[in-house]
Amino acid sequence: MPPLIDVRDLKKTYLLGDIVVNALQGVTLAIERGTFVAIMGESGSGKSTLLNLLGCLDRPTSGRYLLDSIPVETMDRDQLAEIRNQKIGFIFQNFNLLPRMDALENVELPLLYKDSETPNGNELGQHALADVGLAGRELNFPAQLSGGQQQRVAIARALINKPAILLADEPTGALDSRNGAEIMKIFQRLNRTQGITIVMVTHSDEIAGYADRIIGFRDGLIVSDKKVMKPTVPIEPVAIANAVSP
Repeated sequence: MPPLIDVRDLKKTYLLGDIVVNALQGVTLAIERGTFVAIMGESGSGKSTLLNLLGCLDRPTSGRYLLDSIPVETMDRDQLAEIRNQKIGFIFQNFNLLPRMDALENVELPLLYKDSETPNGNELGQHALADVGLAGRELNFPAQLSGGQQQRVAIARALINKPAILLADEPTGALDSRNGAEIMKIFQRLNRTQGITIVMVTHSDEIAGYADRIIGFRDGLIVSDKKVMKPTVPIEPVAIANAVSP
């Protein structure tokens, strides 16, 4: 079976005035289905650039990118939007929830961008919230939720279209260590019980330890790629009640 993500000699160059920035300098990478990958590196190493390309938010300057055997590097804007909606869920450091919408409405937002109406959208949203331990919090607005709970809403939103892959950019960066560990427990469970492929950018060695594979970046190149022999195992099961403290 071909890998879910197949990147070949991917390069990305930006022009900042008269300065040429080589954000990626020829990255070749394969990520199998159902794996949990952490990408690490200093600021400016290229890891977030790679994540944007994997998420079809940007196009490479050159190279090939096959997502589920589909070549996406030459797709136009509408085609990229369609494949994002069908196959990819995004999770960011700052949650990006709309403050005037309750949790359920925030989770249902991706359904608005589908070509056809989803008749059971409300049910799907409730199920997604329950899946991250927020059953009963559907009508709460972001300001009524803790940081950890807001990130859970963001994860539920990313899951609503049943993506094959979750891309997470510093998903615990705005959280304390306790809430960060809770989010990692959810990621690990989604990966191991639902087979969702997760690619996560992080600066934290501790957070990266939850993954099965750690890829190191420096100066737009992969400098290390190692399998985690013993990923961090949660000491306690994921809290299903709304137990994340404010």
